[in-house]
Amino acid sequence: MTGRTRKGNWRYWFAAQRGALVAMVIFAVMFGVYGAAQSIGLTSDIVNTAANKGALLALVAMAQTLPVLTGGLDLSVGMIFMLANCLASTIVVGSPAMTALGIVGVLAAGLVCGLVNGLIVVYGRLQPLIATLATSAIYFGVALALRPQPGGDINGDFADLMTRSTFGVPSSLLLIIAAIVFVWLPYRNSMLGRAAYAVGSSEQAAYMSGVPIARVKLSAYTLAGFFAALGGLLLTCITFSGEARAALGGDYTLNSIAALVIGGTSLFGGSGGVVGSVFGAFVMRTVGDLLVVFNINPVLQPLFVGVVLLFAVSLGSLRLLRVRNKLDLFR
Repeated sequence: MTGRTRKGNWRYWFAAQRGALVAMVIFAVMFGVYGAAQSIGLTSDIVNTAANKGALLALVAMAQTLPVLTGGLDLSVGMIFMLANCLASTIVVGSPAMTALGIVGVLAAGLVCGLVNGLIVVYGRLQPLIATLATSAIYFGVALALRPQPGGDINGDFADLMTRSTFGVPSSLLLIIAAIVFVWLPYRNSMLGRAAYAVGSSEQAAYMSGVPIARVKLSAYTLAGFFAALGGLLLTCITFSGEARAALGGDYTLNSIAALVIGGTSLFGGSGGVVGSVFGAFVMRTVGDLLVVFNINPVLQPLFVGVVLLFAVSLGSLRLLRVRNKLDLFR
């Protein structure tokens, strides 16, 4: 391999990962400010708490990223997240064997919810926005049936394993890393993963090239359900309870969209990835932590978060406008 080829490969890699790298730098700066503002510094408890909060949104953002890569949008990820929370607080209890079966049941429920979304989008030929808006109401209804009132429990040993530190590293971060290494990367490097980018870039061109569009979309929405359910399982480990609250699911859905845009994923599909979405999620969570540290009036906190959300979503539109302006040169 020549020096010019290696240079070209590095340039391509940096261009592809630019959004994720920018989100990483923004998070590092913001978290550094957050740590400096702490009177006792960044203790292990503070880092662990921040990691747990960030990991919840990170998993939902990972779920949102997959449909967006194909040119879609999943408005039900927050409700699948909440449904998994309510289900986990019901069945992830008892002996280690029963707990393991409960975990499998929660993740399987997420896969089924995602598959249902994919089937409706692909074979029902509905717009993803409309289809997932409808299914989100269904998933909320199921969650409410499971948990009419907040409550429930979860196996204490499993919850401790998921929320404490392992060799000084928050277990929630290890969960994120495991999800990336064992789920995202194999998917990203598979035929379906590569095809997802092609479908998001141009579905018509992908179809003409023989890409199995139905399988691509089904796999994307199904894996989205898995990641959202994993987040709901982690929430149960943190809170030791389940709660069906529409506002909670809605907040996670909206913030997941902002997180993936901050992480460099285009809302129009075809570019990005879950790694950037993870850092985007931690940026979103650190914004809230900074507002608390600097004693911003709680009444004004939604205003600041809303501004960040608007700015994040606008980034995607600016990228599209930039591309369109370049295309004007060829008219």
